[in-house]
Amino acid sequence: MILTVLFYAFVVFAGIQIIYYLAFTSFLFTDKKQKKKLVKEIPISVIICAKNEAENLQKFLPYIIEQNYSDFEIVLINDASSDETLEIMEAFQSQNSNIKIINVENIEAFWGNKKYALTLGIKAAKNEHLLFTDADCKPISKNWIAEMSKNFSQEKSIILGYGKYKKEKFLVNLFVRFETLLTAIQYFSYAKLGSPYMAVGRNLAYKKEEFFNVKGFINHMHIRSGDDDLFIKDAANKENTIICTSKNSFTISKAPKSFKEWFRQKRRHISTANHYKLQHKFFLALFFISKVLFFVLATALFFFYPWEIILSIVLGYYLIQFLVIGFSAKKLKEPQIIFLLPFLEIGLLLFQFSIFITNLISKPNHWK
Repeated sequence: MILTVLFYAFVVFAGIQIIYYLAFTSFLFTDKKQKKKLVKEIPISVIICAKNEAENLQKFLPYIIEQNYSDFEIVLINDASSDETLEIMEAFQSQNSNIKIINVENIEAFWGNKKYALTLGIKAAKNEHLLFTDADCKPISKNWIAEMSKNFSQEKSIILGYGKYKKEKFLVNLFVRFETLLTAIQYFSYAKLGSPYMAVGRNLAYKKEEFFNVKGFINHMHIRSGDDDLFIKDAANKENTIICTSKNSFTISKAPKSFKEWFRQKRRHISTANHYKLQHKFFLALFFISKVLFFVLATALFFFYPWEIILSIVLGYYLIQFLVIGFSAKKLKEPQIIFLLPFLEIGLLLFQFSIFITNLISKPNHWK
């Protein structure tokens, strides 16, 4: 009797996982309306908020400056840096007339708060259309601004882009790129299905009016992280949001080189999930919990139930998962991940569970 109940529970969780992965295919298909390319280039303000990023600015800012775009400014925000970030910004400004610098000093009310610095930069931007990235990112092509900005229209005022990580020969690099891919598959799919819930600040665009319509970051200014996903929670909906997955629209940055560094980074990012809308928290939690229970029950039933039946269901799950993640990895240009999928999936589950437990004990406080 107990084995029968556990088996049916296993089947239910397998079914839930398969439904999720089938839903994730939504972002793989381009809408006919989205295929139409806009010829006219609109004025764009590229906004980069930097804290102690002198080395990265020196290395990656030229890739922004050299973009093939006729009308853009670069708003550089120095968020109370203690290194030579401001000096590097000023050196670039002296050679480029389209660079504007916002020098932010810490004040007691917003000590170490990136959202305060970003707010000052957004207000200072001269253009209505804003494009965000980080100081440690570089566009994958010289047409990054063009690819992202052409998605703006009278209806679409928020554009979700993809920020990938550079492929390197570290074990942690595989996990970082897999987690980044899986996260992108989810937030692109949710947005495509009319329920956007997050974005990445490494590659995000929106109109300034959207920022002021929700009074900026006021609803979550007290939360250190979330200038991207919590803003999306407040401002994005199925009418005003669009995804951009063309390969020339990607940004790329270096991934953490150790599990300790990655753990610290993801703690900060995941801490914002508790502030998502209830429906998004429910569906994201269901995806994680059903996956954990699927593997737990599959392992247990394999020894006490006809193994042929359990194996066939597991293989069916993996067939669908391999197809969906495989096509997604191809679309988002993430090589090799598909070949290590079972190993990466189990490892990521353990990693995410450890972050969840750690964040229950203490909360990360600063964005950097």
